[in-house]
Amino acid sequence: MATMTAPILGEGLKMQKVPGHWVLARLGKRVLRPGGMQLTRTMLAALGIQRADDVVEFAPGMGITAQLTLALKPASYTAVERDAAAAKIVSGYLKGERQRCVVGSASDTGLPDQCATVVYGEAMLTMQTNEMKRHIVREAYRLLKRGGRYGIHEMCLTSDNLDDDKKKETEKALTGVVHHGVRPLAVSEWHLLLESEGFEVQSVDLAPMSLLEPGRLIRDEGFAGTLRFLWNVLRDSEARSRVLEMRSVFRRNRHLLGAVAITVSKP
Repeated sequence: MATMTAPILGEGLKMQKVPGHWVLARLGKRVLRPGGMQLTRTMLAALGIQRADDVVEFAPGMGITAQLTLALKPASYTAVERDAAAAKIVSGYLKGERQRCVVGSASDTGLPDQCATVVYGEAMLTMQTNEMKRHIVREAYRLLKRGGRYGIHEMCLTSDNLDDDKKKETEKALTGVVHHGVRPLAVSEWHLLLESEGFEVQSVDLAPMSLLEPGRLIRDEGFAGTLRFLWNVLRDSEARSRVLEMRSVFRRNRHLLGAVAITVSKP
């Protein structure tokens, strides 16, 4: 595990093979969280980051939440990012002595036991198998001091009563369009996952999963950022095809999909 520099996101992959979140990032979309900036801010408020906190962020991606966290001036900030290109982007935001981005896995960070008072991750557990979800939550528990807080912001299923066939059908549709495994859980299942690893749930907040809808685009990216993103989509036919395909699948399954932010504490 080491701090690294890196090339462009998804370099060497054709547009049709790049994971959906990197397609959007290449086109200029900065906010790639299922519940948008509002749910991210809600999660951070629930975590209550203070100047005395040592913060670890899993999979910071484009570094948008990292910037919000750094503005709170915690005692230290460590990002753990598996993708070297994303790590380079995040490293560009880090100026302080106790700020760093390391390239590594959220399931095995290599960081010391009980080195953090706050850990959080967004839009990353959903992309993992159930076994890997558990490993990552367990790693967050290991990193936290007693009384520490852990926050997640993920895609969720809006019903606890989906039969297995419908759940698999939804996962297959999402995975097919994103080109990466997508395995959202119902809110009750996210609860169970966190509690089964020893955490106590403190807050739960929900939002629609409307990542590519006009209103959400403007709220997340601003008017100028939305225009820039749309202009990039219009001038790249392959990318446009991918974005429209993603939006179609999201819309078709909108009654089944939402976004959830959960904060928990380590007793």
